[in-house]
Amino acid sequence: VPQRLATLATTAQEEAQQSWQQLQAQRQEVAQLQEQLNRARQDGERWASALQRAQREAVEREATRGAEQARQQELVRDMKGRLLELLREKDALWQKTEGIDTPPPSPAPREAGLCARCRKDFRLLSRRYNCRLCHGKVCHACSVDVGKHGRCCLLCYQQRRPQAT
Repeated sequence: VPQRLATLATTAQEEAQQSWQQLQAQRQEVAQLQEQLNRARQDGERWASALQRAQREAVEREATRGAEQARQQELVRDMKGRLLELLREKDALWQKTEGIDTPPPSPAPREAGLCARCRKDFRLLSRRYNCRLCHGKVCHACSVDVGKHGRCCLLCYQQRRPQAT
């Protein structure tokens, strides 16, 4: 029995030694896991800080963008107002110019060899006519036959015609 007890004691001592070694290995593993956990917490805090900073920057950018958009909308509104003003001015000027008659015909050119309207040369086949109103020399294409009064240039005819009706 004493030998059996010695064997059991030795076996128990070896098992205790193995348990102690396993316990030490597990303690080392726990220490490593705690170290990893601490690093993960630190990383999480850094990420949370970076996220908060990014959110603040996004809010600031959004505020800046909102202010810029408001300025642009105001500019567009001002431009539309100015456009309406310009259109009103254009309409007013247009109405003022409606009553203005066309300018009187320009005097006949001094050169007797050119049509006063189209500046075409008078030749053998292009006949020259004297306008009865402005006395300019005009070709057949630039003149109108007004019956017993003779011929006149198109410009004088157009200005005279509204008065005749």
